[in-house]
Amino acid sequence: MKILVPFKRVADPENANKVKVPVGANGLGPKIETTGMEFKPNPFDEYAVEAALRLTENGTAPKARLGEVTVVTVGGPEADQTLRGALATGADKAVRVEATDEQLDGAIIARALAKVVAQVGPDLVLLGKQTVDTDSAQTGPMLAELLGWPQVTFAVQITNEGNGSLLVTRNGDGGVQKVRVKLPAVVTVEDRVSYSGGVTSPPTPATHKYADGVRFAPLPAIMQAKKKPLEVKKLADLGVDTALSVKYLGFEPPPARKAGVKVKTVAELVDKLKNEAKAI
Repeated sequence: MKILVPFKRVADPENANKVKVPVGANGLGPKIETTGMEFKPNPFDEYAVEAALRLTENGTAPKARLGEVTVVTVGGPEADQTLRGALATGADKAVRVEATDEQLDGAIIARALAKVVAQVGPDLVLLGKQTVDTDSAQTGPMLAELLGWPQVTFAVQITNEGNGSLLVTRNGDGGVQKVRVKLPAVVTVEDRVSYSGGVTSPPTPATHKYADGVRFAPLPAIMQAKKKPLEVKKLADLGVDTALSVKYLGFEPPPARKAGVKVKTVAELVDKLKNEAKAI
């Protein structure tokens, strides 16, 4: 099985206090200042890589890859380190589509990924359900529409049935759903897919238990990852429509919160919630 995993570099949400919004002439900042912030792989994309590795290995001998996992990102050279990290955990190849953040929105990324899919020829595209910077959860569904492939979103468990189909358990409104999907397909995943029983695949014995969470690369694997192929493509060379669908007109920090007040009675609390906070 060949699997493609889009893999994004994002600002570490733990460093949100370092975000600054310079004020422009109209009172809005032209961009968000992220100087000094640390960057990390999007956590949901890490779960997708872990699921891809489990689907293409015998869990008792994970170094012998039985399929192929390619990670892809759309961004600048600074994203190469993020891709190398995925290669160190076990991915086989990496592709970076050269572009700057100002050139991109969800639709452009989906169109670029569709072109990469056509070139790589995967049986499955696994994505994190969303990125933690924009939280739009749009790229996976848009990519499936462009490819004309079936899709399953918010997957928490994936079973490779070994007959060209996956049985996917997904989070739905009010509970979970089990969906059988024929390959090729697009699947977006949640964190629970990386738990011990999150992925089941024929090469791995049913008695094998994975550790919860994503795997970490030992130092020798990090060194070996430097020798794995990382191909760079230019966004313009892919022949995609680069017209932005979303444009940011400006940024401003949220208003400062007012100090809280104490109330003496429930009736006073209800009155304030209704007439001041407009919460009820």
